[in-house]
Amino acid sequence: MEISMEKDLLSPGAHDVAVDGLTQRYHVYGSGPVCVAMPGGPGVIWESLRMPAAEEFLTMVYVEPLGTGGSQRLPSHPDGYSRKRYTRSLVGLLDRLSLPLVILLGHSHGGFVAQYFALHHPDRLSGLVLYESAPVTGPPHIAEAGTKIEEFVRRHEGQAGLPRVLHGLQSMSVTDDEEITTTLRDLMPVFFANYWERENEFGSLRETISCTYISSLDEKLEPDIIDDRDTLPSLAVPTLVVVGRYDVQCGPRWAEELHALIPGSRLVVLEDSAHMGHLEEPAAFANALRDFTRSIPA
Repeated sequence: MEISMEKDLLSPGAHDVAVDGLTQRYHVYGSGPVCVAMPGGPGVIWESLRMPAAEEFLTMVYVEPLGTGGSQRLPSHPDGYSRKRYTRSLVGLLDRLSLPLVILLGHSHGGFVAQYFALHHPDRLSGLVLYESAPVTGPPHIAEAGTKIEEFVRRHEGQAGLPRVLHGLQSMSVTDDEEITTTLRDLMPVFFANYWERENEFGSLRETISCTYISSLDEKLEPDIIDDRDTLPSLAVPTLVVVGRYDVQCGPRWAEELHALIPGSRLVVLEDSAHMGHLEEPAAFANALRDFTRSIPA
């Protein structure tokens, strides 16, 4: 893969720039208004968020967050990757690209980062897309995910591939890049509404997806607490909330709460998706994004 260094920073392909003294890698595809996409995990490769249907009407800038892929690791790795630190890096990237206003799309953990960014730098955004995000983590989030996992297991009882998923659920406390990648691949069916029925479409992603282990501790080795419920009602950025009906990690309960908290937000539920609606229902996902983009004041 050829990496562009300091030439046309919004030309198609992969680019490396120095931000805050660290290498920041990102990938550009498509044309139209700029949408910066922050993947989830944290630590999951950016390719899992690639959305060609959106590239037909948006210039998609897919970020490899610090510590992931070709972007540089912090000296404190695997700790220190707080939402504040990711936001600082994103601000620096927008400055390097000379982009005063963009649409920011955050998927899963990337949605938590996008929320934080929007609350602290609303002047840098024309729009915000919270895709499989939630206003809070911790015990309530864990309990809801547990309920959704039980529903997933019941729905797929007797499926030959279910024991591998259950093994992955028992291995979620791993702290090694190779082990967390293995666990992520074991768990892949959980991220889809009907993985085994469409394994010919999604199986290659399961074989190739990878993840870097990144802890939930900040640079002071304190948990990076996420609870935006008190501040989201002050958010004035046009916002689209997207969720898959069968999402286990950040399901409809949290999307509905985000929608209720954020004034004037739009809510789109993808009825045949779980956590990867841009792959499961690409046309519906792209249509929601296109309609939202058209609604943003010029």
